[in-house]
Amino acid sequence: MPYRYETHLHTAESSGCASATGVEMARAHKENGYTGIFVTDHFFNGNTTVPRELPWREKVELFCKGYENALEEGKKIGLEVFFGFEYCYQGMDFLVYNLDKQWLFNHEDIDKMPPRKVFAEMHQDGGFIIHAHPFREFDYIDHVQLFPRDVDGVEIVNGGQLKHPEMDHRAALYAGMYDLPVTAGSDSHHLSDLFRSGIETEEPIKHPLDYLRLIREEKLKLLGDTAF
Repeated sequence: MPYRYETHLHTAESSGCASATGVEMARAHKENGYTGIFVTDHFFNGNTTVPRELPWREKVELFCKGYENALEEGKKIGLEVFFGFEYCYQGMDFLVYNLDKQWLFNHEDIDKMPPRKVFAEMHQDGGFIIHAHPFREFDYIDHVQLFPRDVDGVEIVNGGQLKHPEMDHRAALYAGMYDLPVTAGSDSHHLSDLFRSGIETEEPIKHPLDYLRLIREEKLKLLGDTAF
């Protein structure tokens, strides 16, 4: 049987637009046969619940609560839970993996730095970056911005835009133009919008770098109505 993972989800503890808690997310995915989830809450330069006026360390502690609650529940029920976050720049969103809470402690105010400098620091410390829904068009997005030399892959199936398949198709064309690896995620925020996308693999993901390797080796099955 293939292993199924959610690569892009948000929790109510940390994402202002989410209603499901980390525990609820973990339970729902386990009950529906998932092997693991990546918790990718909105960072401080996105729609976060964390008060921006707090000291940096306090902000990081609050930011990680959704992941930590999901992780604790995952250990109880047998679900792999991995840490990630969604870094925002002027309406563009980037899923960051293979970094951790301590890395955030050590990088104060990265939400205020130029994105290419931040991406370089992330890569230097072993992080990898997926451009999420790069061609999304909504009122809060002024214009599309692409960073093909600074990301490790492109999310070409996003469960949050199933009514706009052209956005995913444009993302796939972009990835092809730059020979960037591709992946998929549900972009879940609520218990009512789960399981719209994600990935299946023939081997288990035990570490975020396993996910990166499988992306690069094109060994993922992309899930979702707009997968192609």
